[in-house]
Amino acid sequence: MRLQYPSNIKVIQLPCSGRVDILHLLKAFEDGADGVYVAGCKEGDCHFLTGNFKARRKVSYVKQVLAALGIEPERIEMFNMSSAEGPRFAQVAREFTQTIRELGPSPVKTAQAA
Repeated sequence: MRLQYPSNIKVIQLPCSGRVDILHLLKAFEDGADGVYVAGCKEGDCHFLTGNFKARRKVSYVKQVLAALGIEPERIEMFNMSSAEGPRFAQVAREFTQTIRELGPSPVKTAQAA
Protein backbone atom coordinates (compact mmCIF):
# COMPACT_ATOMS: atom_id res chain seq x y z
CA MET A 1 0.00 0.00 0.00
CA ARG A 2 1.42 3.38 -1.02
CA LEU A 3 0.68 6.11 1.50
CA GLN A 4 -0.64 9.39 0.18
CA TYR A 5 0.58 12.48 2.00
CA PRO A 6 1.44 15.98 0.76
CA SER A 7 4.54 16.16 -1.40
CA ASN A 8 5.80 19.21 0.49
CA ILE A 9 6.41 17.09 3.62
CA LYS A 10 10.11 16.52 4.17
CA VAL A 11 10.74 13.46 6.34
CA ILE A 12 13.90 13.40 8.43
CA GLN A 13 14.44 10.08 10.15
CA LEU A 14 16.17 9.80 13.51
CA PRO A 15 16.78 6.71 15.62
CA CYS A 16 14.57 8.28 18.32
CA SER A 17 12.43 11.42 18.46
CA GLY A 18 14.34 12.33 21.63
CA ARG A 19 17.34 13.02 19.41
CA VAL A 20 15.63 15.96 17.73
CA ASP A 21 17.43 19.15 18.71
CA ILE A 22 15.79 22.48 19.57
CA LEU A 23 18.22 24.25 17.24
CA HIS A 24 17.25 21.95 14.35
CA LEU A 25 13.58 22.72 14.91
CA LEU A 26 14.23 26.47 14.95
CA LYS A 27 16.59 26.19 11.95
CA ALA A 28 13.79 24.57 9.95
CA PHE A 29 11.76 27.77 10.36
CA GLU A 30 14.78 29.90 9.56
CA ASP A 31 15.29 27.85 6.39
CA GLY A 32 11.74 28.62 5.27
CA ALA A 33 9.52 25.88 6.71
CA ASP A 34 5.97 27.09 7.35
CA GLY A 35 5.42 24.34 9.92
CA VAL A 36 7.25 21.49 11.64
CA TYR A 37 5.96 18.40 13.35
CA VAL A 38 7.72 15.66 15.24
CA ALA A 39 6.33 12.13 15.07
CA GLY A 40 7.46 10.05 18.02
CA CYS A 41 6.63 6.74 19.59
CA LYS A 42 3.47 6.33 21.60
CA GLU A 43 3.91 7.58 25.15
CA GLY A 44 5.25 4.84 27.38
CA ASP A 45 6.28 2.76 24.37
CA CYS A 46 9.68 4.25 23.51
CA HIS A 47 12.48 1.77 22.81
CA PHE A 48 14.85 4.30 24.37
CA LEU A 49 12.46 4.67 27.35
CA THR A 50 12.05 8.46 27.57
CA GLY A 51 12.94 9.76 24.12
CA ASN A 52 9.39 10.73 23.20
CA PHE A 53 8.99 12.63 26.50
CA LYS A 54 12.21 14.53 25.77
CA ALA A 55 10.96 15.35 22.28
CA ARG A 56 7.63 16.62 23.66
CA ARG A 57 9.47 18.94 26.08
CA LYS A 58 11.64 20.27 23.25
CA VAL A 59 8.61 20.91 21.04
CA SER A 60 6.88 22.65 23.96
CA TYR A 61 9.93 24.86 24.46
CA VAL A 62 10.05 25.79 20.77
CA LYS A 63 6.32 26.67 20.96
CA GLN A 64 7.21 29.13 23.74
CA VAL A 65 10.07 30.60 21.70
CA LEU A 66 7.83 31.04 18.66
CA ALA A 67 5.15 32.73 20.76
CA ALA A 68 7.75 35.08 22.27
CA LEU A 69 8.81 35.99 18.72
CA GLY A 70 5.22 36.70 17.70
CA ILE A 71 4.93 33.56 15.57
CA GLU A 72 1.97 31.21 15.93
CA PRO A 73 3.01 28.34 18.23
CA GLU A 74 0.64 26.08 16.27
CA ARG A 75 3.30 25.96 13.57
CA ILE A 76 5.06 23.21 15.52
CA GLU A 77 3.42 20.08 16.93
CA MET A 78 4.29 16.70 18.37
CA PHE A 79 2.34 13.58 17.46
CA ASN A 80 2.71 10.15 19.02
CA MET A 81 2.20 7.07 16.89
CA SER A 82 3.57 3.62 16.36
CA SER A 83 5.93 2.97 13.46
CA ALA A 84 3.31 0.47 12.28
CA GLU A 85 0.73 3.24 11.86
CA GLY A 86 1.59 4.36 8.36
CA PRO A 87 -1.97 5.40 7.49
CA ARG A 88 -2.11 7.53 10.66
CA PHE A 89 1.20 9.17 9.71
CA ALA A 90 -0.26 10.09 6.32
CA GLN A 91 -3.48 11.38 7.93
CA VAL A 92 -1.52 13.54 10.41
CA ALA A 93 0.60 14.87 7.53
CA ARG A 94 -2.51 15.88 5.58
CA GLU A 95 -4.24 17.45 8.60
CA PHE A 96 -1.14 19.34 9.76
CA THR A 97 -0.51 20.60 6.23
CA GLN A 98 -4.08 21.92 6.13
CA THR A 99 -3.59 23.66 9.49
CA ILE A 100 -0.43 25.33 8.20
CA ARG A 101 -2.16 26.38 4.96
CA GLU A 102 -4.85 28.08 7.06
CA LEU A 103 -2.16 29.92 9.05
CA GLY A 104 -0.52 31.07 5.83
CA PRO A 105 3.16 31.52 5.03
CA SER A 106 5.60 31.73 7.90
CA PRO A 107 6.34 35.26 9.07
CA VAL A 108 10.01 34.24 9.14
CA LYS A 109 9.87 33.64 5.39
CA THR A 110 8.22 37.04 4.86
CA ALA A 111 10.83 38.81 7.02
CA GLN A 112 13.66 37.18 5.06
CA ALA A 113 12.20 38.35 1.76
CA ALA A 114 12.15 41.99 2.91
